[in-house]
Amino acid sequence: MKNLGIITACLALTLMSASASAQKYNGVVDKTVAVVGNEMISLSDVEAEVEIMRAQGMISSSSDYGTRCELLENMMTSKLFLMQARVDSLSVSNDMVEATLNQRMDYARTTFGGDEQAAAHYGKPLYKLRQEWREQLQDQSLAQQEQQEIANNIPEITPFDVKQYLDTADVSSLPQIPIKYKMSQICVYPDRAAASIAVKEKLLSIRERILNGEKFSTLARLYSEDPGSARRGGELGMASKNIFWPAFSDAAMSLKPGIISQIVETPDGFHIIDVIEKNGDMFNARHILMKPKYTKEDRDKAFARLDSIRTAIDTGKIAFDLAARFYSEDAASRTNGGQMADPATGSAYFEIDQIKPQDYAAVQDLEEGQISQPIESTDNEGKAGRDGNLVYKIVRLDKIIPSHVASFEHDYSDLLGQVTNIKQNEALKKFVKEKIGTTYIVIDPLFKDCEFVERGWVDKIRKEQ
Repeated sequence: MKNLGIITACLALTLMSASASAQKYNGVVDKTVAVVGNEMISLSDVEAEVEIMRAQGMISSSSDYGTRCELLENMMTSKLFLMQARVDSLSVSNDMVEATLNQRMDYARTTFGGDEQAAAHYGKPLYKLRQEWREQLQDQSLAQQEQQEIANNIPEITPFDVKQYLDTADVSSLPQIPIKYKMSQICVYPDRAAASIAVKEKLLSIRERILNGEKFSTLARLYSEDPGSARRGGELGMASKNIFWPAFSDAAMSLKPGIISQIVETPDGFHIIDVIEKNGDMFNARHILMKPKYTKEDRDKAFARLDSIRTAIDTGKIAFDLAARFYSEDAASRTNGGQMADPATGSAYFEIDQIKPQDYAAVQDLEEGQISQPIESTDNEGKAGRDGNLVYKIVRLDKIIPSHVASFEHDYSDLLGQVTNIKQNEALKKFVKEKIGTTYIVIDPLFKDCEFVERGWVDKIRKEQ
């Protein structure tokens, strides 16, 4: 559905470049470039999206005419869904809108270093910016809901539909099912309590050195394990309290400048904090982060235990699934006899890019039913974008499904998904085509050379010239 997708700028932190706009469009800084029903789209709306894409590295040049054409078509399409949503009396989830709005505002204030700086960057008071962004998010929510309503209202896809698709589709268009692995594991965690005590003792000694006159920033450069802030002497910059772990924010907000915190524990590790400045619900602080360290002795002890379990399984003294229930310390897989499942989908089958690199290295040369040597890996408990907690494990390769062209007998769910997507996309395209034909639409001649996906837009330009 990419051609009909709504362009949603969830963290739009860059301003429209007026000079770029003027250069591209012969001195025109802003104007209305499209009217769809009673909805208008301005040139600055298009340019703002261009700048967002450029800032995010999605395009290399901000002077791409084709990109502007694609963005305008997506915006006009979104307006069609928005108008229908209002006709259908769909309602906005205000809680979701406010949550997203608050995230966007916090991110903007943090990026620019405070309320005044953010207001100066956007050229308007934050209350007005908040109001504008709230309206945008409400419109986006309604348009997305309408798309979902149309997609969900297609006739139910039956096995006959899937079979008919297989019989009529070109073989080259059928999905290629990648190789998949089914695995089970037995996990042992290192002694976090002992490692935590050791790192706390080290942080306390660093805190004592600061209290005795050594510079916080110098020690942060030497010892902090937060690479982003360590090179700045531990300084985080003025930021909203809402972007940090609650324990960290609560500790920082309770401190007076110059007072060094006690040790604060978060999922990232252990911190000591020095608040530099506070302003409302924002603060700038330095911190030193240290994480529990595990020794070779921890690793050897866990490996010896896992090797003993592996030997017992190989010699038939205990079944793998029973050993997992007795000995594994991973709660999620232990109850299923060690069977691993994708936390996002619940599926027991993993594609290569869904498997942790350490786990894949352990099983890639195994045959079905074989068990790996003990390995060091991570669990799934880490914060998004970061490794989880250290874990030692043995992994059994239960089954390999080789890569193949999807078949009705073995890949019905994959084919069902593909046929459903095709039918939904057809329904959305039909809706857009019909609405273009019955809706008052004016498109500025600036976009007369656009190669729109839906030809009906081009017809509107020609009629208005």
